[in-house]
Amino acid sequence: MPATHPPRVHPRPPSRPLLPSRRPRVRLRTTALALSAALALAGCLTGCSGGGSGADAKVTGPISLTYLQKQGDQQYFKDEAAGAKARAAQLGVTLKMVDLGTDADRTVAEERAAIAAKSQGLIVVAPDPTVGPQVVQIAKDAKVALLSSDDELCGLSTDPVACAHQDLVPRVGFSGDQLGSAVGQRAAQEYRQAGWTPADTRILSAWQPDVSVCADRVNAAAEAFFTAAGRPPLTDLPTDNTTTGAQRQAARIIAATPGVKHWLVWGCNDENVQGAITALQQAGVGTGDVIGIGLGAYLACQDWGTGQPTGMRAALYLNGSDVGALAVQTMVDKLRTGKAFPAESLTQATMVDAGSKPGGCA
Repeated sequence: MPATHPPRVHPRPPSRPLLPSRRPRVRLRTTALALSAALALAGCLTGCSGGGSGADAKVTGPISLTYLQKQGDQQYFKDEAAGAKARAAQLGVTLKMVDLGTDADRTVAEERAAIAAKSQGLIVVAPDPTVGPQVVQIAKDAKVALLSSDDELCGLSTDPVACAHQDLVPRVGFSGDQLGSAVGQRAAQEYRQAGWTPADTRILSAWQPDVSVCADRVNAAAEAFFTAAGRPPLTDLPTDNTTTGAQRQAARIIAATPGVKHWLVWGCNDENVQGAITALQQAGVGTGDVIGIGLGAYLACQDWGTGQPTGMRAALYLNGSDVGALAVQTMVDKLRTGKAFPAESLTQATMVDAGSKPGGCA
């Protein structure tokens, strides 16, 4: 869902950037815990985030799974689907992939359809986290195991940032803090090598505010960069996590801040970084005055493959195939053993650049 509020500008960023991720996660924890305890007395004690107590029984026969996935036309999610299908075939389980696109309403409809089709396990990457409580309750009522992939979902709140840890749906994916820290460290390295200074540099940080893992990423990027390289002014751009959305928001800021010589760009994904870089290019900023650090590397790899100069200096390579495979494996392990899911099952990412040859960078 596109963000509608205007971007905030931080001329002098504090030691911990004021972005809506870690700050609410900490300060709202007590409130969320209290709410969780109260609801537990009303019947939520059986396990809101795991799909319900009925999902704890072992499955001894054939297993059927459904993977509800947002933005199935994006390369990362294509890779994720391929990895999930390959692991399902390896394990001898039936898997149905459903592309939700960006339609949050389809999440609930397709969840109900999967349950009606006798899926024993649901893996969900929701287009919008606000469906979390409804998705969790439907799975709980149906006694179906529920696992989130990539993004967080909460059983008691439409905002995962404000959710107590025990009420988050178990998740497979990447650590937002680790990803962001790696991006911020590489940005600091490129910045120092370029010899830029805070006086002539501005940072653009682009992300979708209602996706909690995005907030984790950009917060950690800013914190790592400030620790390593000083404090250029930072502007955070609320986007819809698309290239065109980031380009549109960045163009507004570029036009409103003439005289900036150098630009640093990071964001929640490659689309955000690519969009901001495109806006800078269209504003006449040369690639030598742009340091973009992507997150995903699927668009960065395309840039580097052209052999043309680009402001995309490096990117964190996320292997969607690994996440899809791990999600299916985690679900099957739970169904076969009856044991609770781990709170998080995480895979690793690799920093790459134009000289790297990871899988996915042709």
